[in-house]
Amino acid sequence: MKKLPIGIQTFKKIIDGDYLYIDKTQDIYELITNNSYVFLSRPRRFGKSLLVSTIKEIFEGNKKLFKGLYIYDKWDWEDRYPVIKIDFSGDLRSPDNLKNRIHDILINNQENLQIECQKIEAFDSCFEELIRKSYEKYQKPVVILIDEYDKAILDNLDQMEVAHKNREILRAFYSIIKGSDRYIKFVFLTGVSKFSKASIFSGLNMLEDISLTPKFGNICGYTQNDIETTFKPYLKGVNLERLKAWYNGYNFLKDRVYNPFNILLFIKNEYVFDNYWFNTGTPSFLIQLFKQEKYNLVEFENLEVDKRLLDSFDIEYIGLETVMFQSGYLTIKEVEKLGSNTIYHLFFPNIEVKKSFNDYILENYFVTRIKKAKVQISLYRQMAKSDLDGLEQTLKSLFASIAYNNFTNNYIENYEGFYASVFYAYFAGAGFDKIIAEDATNSGRVDLSVFIDDKVYIFELKVNQSGALEQIREKKYYEKYLADYNEIYLVGVEFDSQSRSIVGYAWERVSP
Repeated sequence: MKKLPIGIQTFKKIIDGDYLYIDKTQDIYELITNNSYVFLSRPRRFGKSLLVSTIKEIFEGNKKLFKGLYIYDKWDWEDRYPVIKIDFSGDLRSPDNLKNRIHDILINNQENLQIECQKIEAFDSCFEELIRKSYEKYQKPVVILIDEYDKAILDNLDQMEVAHKNREILRAFYSIIKGSDRYIKFVFLTGVSKFSKASIFSGLNMLEDISLTPKFGNICGYTQNDIETTFKPYLKGVNLERLKAWYNGYNFLKDRVYNPFNILLFIKNEYVFDNYWFNTGTPSFLIQLFKQEKYNLVEFENLEVDKRLLDSFDIEYIGLETVMFQSGYLTIKEVEKLGSNTIYHLFFPNIEVKKSFNDYILENYFVTRIKKAKVQISLYRQMAKSDLDGLEQTLKSLFASIAYNNFTNNYIENYEGFYASVFYAYFAGAGFDKIIAEDATNSGRVDLSVFIDDKVYIFELKVNQSGALEQIREKKYYEKYLADYNEIYLVGVEFDSQSRSIVGYAWERVSP
C-alpha cells in the first residue's frame, strides 16, 4: 500500500514520494479547459492547497507526474504557461504583516519566473509588472493561482479595524488582475469564505463561483466510493457505516464527501474516532456571533436559508449561518424549490461536527469543561441502563450549574430557546448513537429524540407551562418507533424561568 499523504499539500511531493493520491484530474481538466476566471470556496483542511498545486503542475507541463491519471493523455503538455502562485499562509495579524507577505510572494515569483521587476516597493505596481513581463518573456498568457485569498481577513475578525485595513490592501492587490486581462490565460482563487465581489474584487465581475456547481462538487474531498475502493485496504475491520456517520456528510450538490484530513488521521491513529478536523482550530468569533444573535442551537438541525444568505458576505455584516456554512460547520441537507425561490436546508454534516460544535459552545458559553464532562458521562451511563430517576437528578444538576448571568444577560428569562439550547448541546456532545431535534411525526414535532442501543428517549420541554409528558401521550409521538425499538421512554421536563430550574419531571415507558 502507498503511504498516506498526511499534511502534504504539494502534488509533486506526493507523486515523487509515492504517496496515495485520489485522482481529481478529470474534474480539473473540465475546470481549466472551459473556464478562465474561477473561484472555489471550501472549508479548511479540505484539499484546496493540493488542488492549486496540481493545477500549477499541469500548466507548467510536468507530464511525467500525471502518468496513470485521467488527464495524462488528454492535455497538450507541450503547451506550457508561466504560473504566478500566491499563497497567503502565515501570520497576517496586522496590515504590515500582510504587506510583507505580499512582498515576499512577489519576490519568490520573480525568482521562479526569472523576471526582475523595477517597481518592487509598490506591491500593486509590481504585481502588474510581473504579469506583463511574464507574458512578454514566455510569449504565453499567464496563469494566476491564489490560495487562501481571504485569510488576511478571516484571521482578524476579532479585530475589525485590522480586518478592514487588510481588506483594502487585498482590494488594491486583486484589482490588478482586472486591468491585466489581455495577459492572462487562467485565474483560480480558493478560500474558506466568499466575500462579495464589491467588497474585495473591485469589479472582477467575470469571476465565476463554482463552489456550489454540481459538476465540481467532488473536486475536493473523498467520496464514499473512494472509501470503499481505494481506501479499502487501509480500513480492514472498520465499520464503514459508523465511519460514514462520523465523518461523511459534506454536500456541495454532487456526492456527499469526507474531509480528507479526518480519514487520513483516523487511519494513522489506528481507527480511533475523534474530532480530528474540528480540533485543528475553531475561530473564536463564532462564539461572539452566537452570543450577539442569541441563537437556539436546536435550529441548526434544520436551518432554512435562501441562496443569498449562503452566497457571500461583507465584514460590515457577518451572519452566523453564512459563516458556519462556508467554514464547514453546517452543510446542505436538501434543496427545496418554492416558486422562483430556492431554499437550502442546512444541518450538521456528521457526528464529529455536531458533537464538537455543541461541546465548544457549552465550554465557552454555558459551563466549565470539567462540569460539562461529568454531566455528559452521567447522561450516557444513566440512559444506557435506563436509570430515569438518576437522569432526573443529572438534569437538575445541569441547569443548577449554569451561571446566573447567562440567564439574565444573554436571553430574556422566559426564552425557551435558552433551555432548549443547553439541553440539546449536552446531549449532542455526549456521544449518543443518534439524536434528532424537532423530530417530525404525523401529529407534530418532538423537541428531542435520543437513541442508544435499542432504546429511544422522547423528550418534550416546556417553560412556565405544565403538561409536557401529557403532550407526548396525546400526540403519540412514540408511534413511529414502536416497530424498531425494544425500549421507548417518554420524558417530560418543565422549567420555571423565575427560579431558573427544572420544576417538573415525569416519565413513563411505552411497550412496543
